[in-house]
Amino acid sequence: MAGTAGSDVELDLQALSDWLGDRLGPSEEMLTARRIGTDVGVANALFELRRGERAWVLRRPPAVLNDKSASNMAREYRILRALEGTDVPHPHVHLLCEDTSVLGSPFLIMDKVDGFTPGFELPEPFVSDPALRRGLAESYVDGLVSLAAVDWRAGGLEGLGRPDGFLERQVSRWLAQLDRYRVRDLPELEFLMDWLEKNRPEMSPAAILHGDYSPFNVMVAPDAPARLAAIVDWDTGTIGDPLLDIGHLLARWTDPGEESIIGLQAGGSEHYPTRAELAARYAERSGRDLSALAYYETLALFKLAVILEGRYARDHKAGVPDENSQMFALVPRLTRGAAAFARGERV
Repeated sequence: MAGTAGSDVELDLQALSDWLGDRLGPSEEMLTARRIGTDVGVANALFELRRGERAWVLRRPPAVLNDKSASNMAREYRILRALEGTDVPHPHVHLLCEDTSVLGSPFLIMDKVDGFTPGFELPEPFVSDPALRRGLAESYVDGLVSLAAVDWRAGGLEGLGRPDGFLERQVSRWLAQLDRYRVRDLPELEFLMDWLEKNRPEMSPAAILHGDYSPFNVMVAPDAPARLAAIVDWDTGTIGDPLLDIGHLLARWTDPGEESIIGLQAGGSEHYPTRAELAARYAERSGRDLSALAYYETLALFKLAVILEGRYARDHKAGVPDENSQMFALVPRLTRGAAAFARGERV
């Protein structure tokens, strides 16, 4: 077995090695694995695989899922294959195994990306160079512009999602998920449901939607100039309204002097562009209409609140005291933040 002490998921290295055989090239050298990444027990589990000098990343679901629709490895594999040859930075995926007898769940294996995830801390030279922080934020937007421009039909993604009626389904879809584990009332929920139904815009032309786009789900090249090395974590991707991705990024963005809804910019808000500047860049480069941006920001935080409430519900049912549950206060902050966008109190 391989894994970190106390991890929720371990890896049967012998079973994996037997299944791999020569699928990743000559197998004379011993296969090794080590757990990487953070947030054990919540996020998809990642392992670095090595054979001599060759390295890959294995990705599989966590031990416990919020919802049966989460952590879809086959969906992620299909999207990554469709992105080959496009301008969207992404890891090259090699293998998908849907045979749960091998490791207990589906998994995929992809190239290891040379870069860092900027969701928590910034390394040098990004710490010392304000221009690199601005470039970093602009690269987040440019990644979404490239994604929205991909010809998803040519990439073989017909049937991946149901773009017709995508926005019309959102409130009922996420409320149905919430009802499967709801254990408390959430502030502003009734207002949000009503506002989102009454203020739904005409959908932007369908495109690939990442579904959870933020600095926590990108990797950045380690040197200047600031640029994305890869967008990662595609297991909730679909075909839908791409403005929900930019809404998700900007709803969590904190302008200088503003109270944070949920921390997003590593190192604080200084030296980063404002939401308005990033929105203007997206609109100019994508050619898409952002006049209803507040709707997408509201919907994004509403959706995120529902997802994270699943983690609170698990804590609650396990008897974890509320003061020890990170989600106890965070989820209500998200619903209040969503309402602030809806009311125009946060722009």
